[in-house]
Amino acid sequence: MMSAHFARSHRHEALDRLADRRLLRELAYVDGHWTASEAAESFEVTDPATGTTVAFVAALDARQTTNAIDAAARALPAWRSLLPQERSRILRKWFELIIAAKDDLALLMTLEQGKPLQESLGEIDYAASFVEWYAEEARRQNAESVTSHLPNAEMMVRREPLGVVGVVTPWNFPSAMLTRKAAAALAAGCTIVAHPSSETPLSALALAELGERAGLPAGVFNIVTGKASTIVGRMCEDPRVRAMSFTGSTEIGRLIAAQSAATMKRLVMELGGHAPLIVFADADLDKAVSIAIDAKFATSGQDCLAANRIYVQRPIYDRFCAAFARRIEQLRTGNGLAQEIEIGPLMHERAVLKVEAQVADALTHGARCLTGGARHQAGPLFYQPTLLVDVADEALIMREETFGPVAAVTPFDSEDEVIARANATEYGLVAYVVTENGARQQRMGRALDYGMVAINRVKITGAPIPFGGVKQSGIGREGSRHGLEAFTDLKYLCLDVA
Repeated sequence: MMSAHFARSHRHEALDRLADRRLLRELAYVDGHWTASEAAESFEVTDPATGTTVAFVAALDARQTTNAIDAAARALPAWRSLLPQERSRILRKWFELIIAAKDDLALLMTLEQGKPLQESLGEIDYAASFVEWYAEEARRQNAESVTSHLPNAEMMVRREPLGVVGVVTPWNFPSAMLTRKAAAALAAGCTIVAHPSSETPLSALALAELGERAGLPAGVFNIVTGKASTIVGRMCEDPRVRAMSFTGSTEIGRLIAAQSAATMKRLVMELGGHAPLIVFADADLDKAVSIAIDAKFATSGQDCLAANRIYVQRPIYDRFCAAFARRIEQLRTGNGLAQEIEIGPLMHERAVLKVEAQVADALTHGARCLTGGARHQAGPLFYQPTLLVDVADEALIMREETFGPVAAVTPFDSEDEVIARANATEYGLVAYVVTENGARQQRMGRALDYGMVAINRVKITGAPIPFGGVKQSGIGREGSRHGLEAFTDLKYLCLDVA
């Protein structure tokens, strides 16, 4: 909700736990300055667990977005001209400051996003790892020579910074999605104009504060808060923005791609997921259930990597469902600031309504609810950890991405059958497989049409790996050296040496 009253007192008592109150920023960050809307427009950031106001953040307009692009364009020549060692030094300092402020950053994330504090702490470590990784990768962009096919010619290929990069980040991982994109682009020598989700802008603004302390020059790293359609639309239409890096829904990704077409921008997109988790009869049952818990219920199910469709081979189907239900019933739901909480609130009412609609639809298609299936008494945005079994492939939950703590399980008989069912989707981000058969592990890794396949484990992401999907789950890769190369252009030099 936008408001013309910017300066207000904060009412959330947990803010008193911040060791460094300067990390709570309510102004946008443009050209090295903390900036408000000229009309004093702001929007409210609330704690989804309680509905309590956390902050009122400046809502910038299209003209101020242009100012941010102007600043990034002005800062580009000097930043790209720095020795890679100098960019590396600044990024390394940024990493160290993020780690030092970990507790405060995690607290802000839980207050605006709702995820359990332990998960927020883990995300800060994850976010920092990208800054550390790309601080090191900045030093490793080497030119390559090409064996000449022409007489008296010496040939060389080098990578050069792409230019100004537009970054658009989601609310479910408000720190890690920013650093994964921005650290790579900064290491490459690009400058940044970033728009964080209006549900969770505080994490991005706190990172900007730490980036300023680390020595990022004015204009190199800009955070533009406000209405997405106004800000992102302006970024897409400006030809000086040479790339758009976006994490979010496939629907919005298509819109950004269309708006960027006129200026032929480079696109790096991590879009929707609809991950299958396939459990074969030879799997260790306890391990399979633990994997299913972790793959489905992290971030309260609000994760593009979440296992949305769980296929279990028929010989162990009943035993798996019973054991899975028992574990789900043990999950602790509540305010993320409380101790030992595992399931927090959903982000907003729309998310709860979508979960309710998917559960109701599954039941009408013959599914059975073994546990959960309703809102949780912890508050209006909480939903009970839920297990649906015997879910038909025609049900919405088996065809649409689910952002909530609802697991959908269905049986299968043969390997060929489950491969076909798992691949029958427009999405292709990640797939999970649980089997002790080594040959099957290799076959499944090849047959599943996904950018990433996890065998007998859940955690597979990190700074050194190329994260991304195929089909309509994304374009390009983030992390690893490929994530840096996405923000560079290849330049070929041919020198006459006669």
